[in-house]
Amino acid sequence: MTTQPAASGARIVRVPEDREGQRLDNFLLGQLKGAPRSLVYKLVRSGQVRVNGGRAKAERKLEAGDEVRIPPVRLADEGERAPPPKGLLSALDAAIVFEDARLLALNKPSGLASHGGSGISHGAIESLRALRPNQSLELVHRLDRDTSGLLIVAKKRSALTELQALMREEGGIAKRYLALLVGRMPDGTMSVDAPLHIGLRQGGERHVQVNAAGKPSLSHIRVLERRGGHSYSEVRIETGRTHQIRVHSAHIGHPVAGDDKYGDAEVNRRLREQVGLKRLFLHASTLEFALDGGRAPYLLTAPLAPELVEVLDRLK
Repeated sequence: MTTQPAASGARIVRVPEDREGQRLDNFLLGQLKGAPRSLVYKLVRSGQVRVNGGRAKAERKLEAGDEVRIPPVRLADEGERAPPPKGLLSALDAAIVFEDARLLALNKPSGLASHGGSGISHGAIESLRALRPNQSLELVHRLDRDTSGLLIVAKKRSALTELQALMREEGGIAKRYLALLVGRMPDGTMSVDAPLHIGLRQGGERHVQVNAAGKPSLSHIRVLERRGGHSYSEVRIETGRTHQIRVHSAHIGHPVAGDDKYGDAEVNRRLREQVGLKRLFLHASTLEFALDGGRAPYLLTAPLAPELVEVLDRLK
């Protein structure tokens, strides 16, 4: 990768071959280590970032040889930023459920963001990088902050590229979640085929709703057990939209237990008081895919978080 200074104090970075196809925002996050995602988007929107001399959108796919102008940005030095708490690092080390030369899979706890930004200094990826300072670690995908379960991190650029291609491909990665849905779901498997649209509420908070103008979204919900009048279910998703399971479940009248955004506030209060459910009951339990063009199969699983097991045990 070649970098040259520009007269304005900005620098021009030529995109190397192994970054071909990477989105501009993700390329910038790699160049501006420690920069919050919100700052990167602001730099792009304001035109301070240029690709081959012209303005570009954050989602633009870069090509090898592209010249990216990166403005001067004052970021806190590594020594100035408080490191992640030692307790978080040891908890994350213990939460790694699989690792090989290409990737590692983390059983992410609920309440931990996938990455920092928006006032969050230490997300899962920043903390893993602090835990493994000499390794190149890149998030393959994200999980909602309140959702626990499997989060895949690539250790090699080739694995990141192949995994992200599989994520975009229909059926490329089989994703299964475990959820407690409010009320009695019907027996069998219910498929929810409802397009989802992301809107912004005042203050910039994302709010997703079923809307014909949204992106196609498909979920399959199967009841595993009845517990306390509610439905402990497995949810298989064929698309990976923001808040997909939470919105689809609420759409059919059976929101995820403990969901304070799309759920039933009164039921959530009762579950908190009666069985101690203090979080969203949604867990990414299984991911199945194959790398090397299908020659290297992976079946990754993450056990249900202990606090959710306890809730199930208390529900009769």
